Amino acid sequence: MPILSLDAGTTSTRAMVFAHDGDVLARAQRPFAQHFPRDGWVEHDADEIWDATLACARDAISASGHGARDIAAIGLAVQRETIVVWHRATGRPVHRAIVWQDRRTADACAALAADPAAAALVARTGLLLDPYFSATKLAWILDHVEGARAAAERGELLAGTIDSWLLWRLTDGRVHATDATNASRTLLFDIHRLAWDDELCALFRVPRRMLPEVRDSAGDFGVASPALFGASIPIRSAIGDQQAAAVGQDCVAAGQGKATYGTGCFVLAHTGDAPRVSRHRLLATVALQLNGRATYALEGSIFNAGTVVQWLRDRLGLIATAEETATIAASIGSSHGVYLVPAFTGLGAPWWDPGARGAITGLTRDTGRAEIVRAALESVALQTRDLARAFAEDGVPLSTLRVDGGMAANDWLMQAVADQLRLPVERPAVLETTAWGAARLAGMEAGVYPRLGSPAVRRVERTFTPAADPADVDRLHQGWLAAVARARTREGQQG
Repeated sequence: MPILSLDAGTTSTRAMVFAHDGDVLARAQRPFAQHFPRDGWVEHDADEIWDATLACARDAISASGHGARDIAAIGLAVQRETIVVWHRATGRPVHRAIVWQDRRTADACAALAADPAAAALVARTGLLLDPYFSATKLAWILDHVEGARAAAERGELLAGTIDSWLLWRLTDGRVHATDATNASRTLLFDIHRLAWDDELCALFRVPRRMLPEVRDSAGDFGVASPALFGASIPIRSAIGDQQAAAVGQDCVAAGQGKATYGTGCFVLAHTGDAPRVSRHRLLATVALQLNGRATYALEGSIFNAGTVVQWLRDRLGLIATAEETATIAASIGSSHGVYLVPAFTGLGAPWWDPGARGAITGLTRDTGRAEIVRAALESVALQTRDLARAFAEDGVPLSTLRVDGGMAANDWLMQAVADQLRLPVERPAVLETTAWGAARLAGMEAGVYPRLGSPAVRRVERTFTPAADPADVDRLHQGWLAAVARARTREGQQG
């Protein structure tokens, strides 16, 4: 029986139907609006996300040649950290969803970071005090929407990441739940006890009663209402998108690592049964929770990857399509000293500088379109190298990098990543590994797919091996580090 996977990302939502052997039977995708009310603020309309998800699901089921009664289960993967607050009685959001990229709570995070007691509490989460995560966004909504905090204290409001929002809508309000991977990205979840933490809720002024029940990443998440698809469909997995991609890439054992190149780039390396403390500001996070038992990963987050190409196209007009960037980059032998630091919403790991802003350095009268486009792609490869070095120095060296996401289709970029890392880079035949990972877990619960660790269904389409002169690669990286230093804030450099 087929599996329906719903992948609600940052700029679009996708639905895919997978056959019993993992083949793709159908796919549908719809973008949704990005709202930027102020510099550094990023919001989504939660109702629009729901509408897009429902429409994609219906389109994919229809295109698959199957009906809802044929679908064995639904798997759900979502953008993480983005927070929604809605009325328990009506399901109406009180405010737009505040997106993981949003930096409006940077000052609040900085103030908390100066308090040793707060920092000690946050260590339970494996995360950093950064506006990237959900807790301060949630508190901001309660403080800035009239009557919201009082309503929350009375139990009239619910909160959750996008998985909780979609589960609520799919089940007609019968299920208010999340999984441990999404919970572990909120700054409210103790990754050692695998539970919401009352002291963290008090620190961030979040009423505990608003939060969803935390469940395994694969299990019973209720049933999608028959009114939505014409028949009830069991929901059997919910998981954060990067952890879903790791499952889709078969990175489910210690030492295995993957990079997903989408809106941002997220490098995740599995560390086994215990969280590992990073010396380079990588994040300790739940990789998966099954049967009440968690496994863990270290993760490095690059805030802007695909958004760099989107910016070249939509804001600068330097390209018409993302696909042409590879040809443009290959048209010149180098970027001729031009560097583009895409700190549009600050810098993520290993810098964690929310105040940093984008910069283009090394411009001359000879600089043209090709140099800027090539520097934009190089910025993604160079940021990946910074993360790989941090992983190695934290005792989790990568031996091979498995890549996925839309940008992984760019051959020039993947070769640049292999050159910078001096490692093989494996690209799977199906790049939508996030959707596949959610389907893999749901299908496992439904008895369609074997347990994790069984012979993989994963197929490698191409392996990129290092080919550039190491001296040239290192010179490029040294120039990059100088450009990053220019883009960073004094506070960030001291942090």
